[in-house]
Amino acid sequence: MNNNHVTILEINSQAVLHNLSYFKQKLQPETKILVVVKAFGYGSEATEIAKIVQDQVDYFAVAYSSEGITLREAGINTPILVLHPQIKNLKDIVKYRLEPNLYNFKIFDAFLKLADEKPLMNYPVHLKFNTGLNRLGFWHTDIPAIVTGLKGSNNIKVESLFSHLAASEDLNEQEFTVGQINNFAYIVKHIYEHLGYQPMIHILNTSGIINYPKAQFDMVRLGIGLYGFGNDKQETSQLKHTHTLKSIISQIHLIQPGETVGYNRAFVASKPTRSATIPIGHADGISRKLGNKNGFVFINNQPAPIIGNVCMDMIMVDVTKIDCEEGDEVVIFNHQQHVEYMAHKSETIPYEILTALSQRIKRLVKS
Repeated sequence: MNNNHVTILEINSQAVLHNLSYFKQKLQPETKILVVVKAFGYGSEATEIAKIVQDQVDYFAVAYSSEGITLREAGINTPILVLHPQIKNLKDIVKYRLEPNLYNFKIFDAFLKLADEKPLMNYPVHLKFNTGLNRLGFWHTDIPAIVTGLKGSNNIKVESLFSHLAASEDLNEQEFTVGQINNFAYIVKHIYEHLGYQPMIHILNTSGIINYPKAQFDMVRLGIGLYGFGNDKQETSQLKHTHTLKSIISQIHLIQPGETVGYNRAFVASKPTRSATIPIGHADGISRKLGNKNGFVFINNQPAPIIGNVCMDMIMVDVTKIDCEEGDEVVIFNHQQHVEYMAHKSETIPYEILTALSQRIKRLVKS
């Protein structure tokens, strides 16, 4: 279906490459890079992000098998790690040459059974260990049973061992994070001793790359950093914003004193007011918390506060002091600080502002 929506998310390919280069400079030359493109590339466009960086990275990661299949169907041949595979999807994972994360014995045994039935030969899998996030992953006490299972089959090969840091961005949690890294190193040592070969190992996410460079191991996982956000203002200032969200003015109204704007009559004009209606709303990812002058957009380089409640498909903004007309461009956001402001006012984090952007918004890649 052709998407003719006038609200557009522009993805800046040069900004993506700049951010990748910035993080590469923090790594040892031999450290591999896995780029995380789950959730539509953090709300952008996963296949386009993958095409931009595929020649410069070693791996991609997605959350679910369907995301990996989309990449394969778009012609992406780079290895793809599926972080949260489900047993019902394992046959498709094999069909599309995706690499599953085996995080408990239920999925470990199911994939081993599938690999032996096919049979597959040295099919690449990844093992995740829980070191403190307590989300997905084996425990260190599972190592003997894991090794026994692996030695009983030639049909799977462990490509990597990995874990995930719980608070790598929080310098107040350094002791906990170093403890996670040390626990992971202990797990790796014990598996290496019994497995007979040494899979790749990785634990660092974006904030980990910044704060714990000594724990690069064989590979790092670059997520939010690729899309322009570090773990503090200084790091973010070195990065370029990859997402620009734009729309247009659909209609302008002159609101008289005492008249109201929007649902529940949330805005009441105290003086003659010009309001502009813009075709983007909470169904597109604009939080209702940004209504009633908590959020703003830019029109002709001037801030225009959102008035009244955010509607499903529209917002209204005050343009009383802005020289503008119907059809003029509206910038919802075009830099990290504006996204961070929106996140603060919405009582959330930039991740959610980006990943909440509706798929009905047209995506456009700019070089």
